[in-house]
Amino acid sequence: MDFLMDILNWFSQNILQKPAFFVGLLVLIGYALLKKPWYDVFAGFVKATVGYMILDVAAGGLVSTFRPILTALNYKFNIGAAVIDPYFGLTAANEKIAEEFPKFVGVATSALLVGFFVNILLVALRKITKVRTLFITGHIMVQQAATITVMVLLIKPFQVNELVATLAVGLVCGLYWAVSSNMTVEPTQRLTGGGGFAIGHQQQFAIWFVDKVAPKLGKKEENLDNLKLPTFLNIFHDTVVASATLMLVFFGAILFVLGPDIMSNAEVITSGTLYNPEKQAFFMYVLQTAFTFSVYLFILMQGVRMFVGELTNAFQGISNKLLPGSFPAVDVAAAFGFGSPSAVLFGFATGLIGQLITIVLLIVFKNPVLIITGFVPVFFDNAAIAVYADKRGGWKAALTLSFISGVIQVAFGAIAVSLLGLVGGYHGNIDLDIPWVPFAYLFKYLGVIGYVLVCLFLLIIPQLQFAKAKDKEAYYRGEAQGE
Repeated sequence: MDFLMDILNWFSQNILQKPAFFVGLLVLIGYALLKKPWYDVFAGFVKATVGYMILDVAAGGLVSTFRPILTALNYKFNIGAAVIDPYFGLTAANEKIAEEFPKFVGVATSALLVGFFVNILLVALRKITKVRTLFITGHIMVQQAATITVMVLLIKPFQVNELVATLAVGLVCGLYWAVSSNMTVEPTQRLTGGGGFAIGHQQQFAIWFVDKVAPKLGKKEENLDNLKLPTFLNIFHDTVVASATLMLVFFGAILFVLGPDIMSNAEVITSGTLYNPEKQAFFMYVLQTAFTFSVYLFILMQGVRMFVGELTNAFQGISNKLLPGSFPAVDVAAAFGFGSPSAVLFGFATGLIGQLITIVLLIVFKNPVLIITGFVPVFFDNAAIAVYADKRGGWKAALTLSFISGVIQVAFGAIAVSLLGLVGGYHGNIDLDIPWVPFAYLFKYLGVIGYVLVCLFLLIIPQLQFAKAKDKEAYYRGEAQGE
């Protein structure tokens, strides 16, 4: 038994929690099942793994560019608040567990494995469960498992021992990963023109909602690509120019408010690029920071193109041989390359405005919990929402829905911090606000009954999706219907 656990722990730490190698392994297995020559199998493994590593580098660079500015804002204005960001949320959740539930410190890691196997089981029994997607974004699973552990431990009967808590957390995580990613199959197939993948990140419920609501808010013909701009503004149809300019305005305004003294203070700026007044003018530092954002965004797109193509082709082997009819659920950034290049920046900007307005309202009404914007939700959530909304309802839908998302992120983030008793941060992503904050209330006030209701709710969703599908075989193929 110990030998088996050692193998599972090794797999969890070295493969499942390292999405680049997990994706590479899936490509290797998929191509092998397709009986590709060994050199094609090896080449596919390398391209998929390196492509995902490029995406990771870019995503990390985007975060590291923005996070020092948040730190500096907190220092200058002495804001004692919670940051809505999955990395801050992960730290806050782990500290909460360590302080109040010390014997459950290892639950999240073990539950991650349980949840992954629950997901596999649901796909294997797809004729009964109607689930078609395998969630393979390991680092996201780590983040969510920690936050969800805090929520599940609100239920006192699950505090009996570590095994009970692990099974409870693993089951509800596995259901969420499988069911929520399954909800994104048709929207993503529509967006990508049959790309063969789904989304396994932190916005799956939101993507499903956007796909349904966006056509009612605007016309898809009036999308951002077709938006008529004055001649001199046509340069903003170029992603590099648009991102660099927007970030120059955004970062420029904030950095000049902060000033060179703070940005050169090594005690404040402990990560990211520290301003050195002896070697660089402050304006050039601002310019460099803004353009660095554009660089990482461009790199992210390149990484997406590399690994998505390999994974989509290779997963046919897994889908045909091991898990028939299944789709890989991957990082939401994979969808960015299939929408309007302007939608990513449009969603970021309008979502940020929604967040900032809501933060001001929290201050005005003296809310006991103040929220600080985190980069991951404001960028990745709202960019994804704008990409899907623009595809289905044009720029008006993208504007409306990404703005609403920004409001929800802050408002529900404040509620979650208070409800869960977290210090310093909360996950912040839109799905961890809705549906997970309402789920947490059910856990806290209905206990085991609330937990059962949440599990039943998740299990019913794919059944309703299947029942609504006019062509049942097309449902298993992931084909969008009724369009």
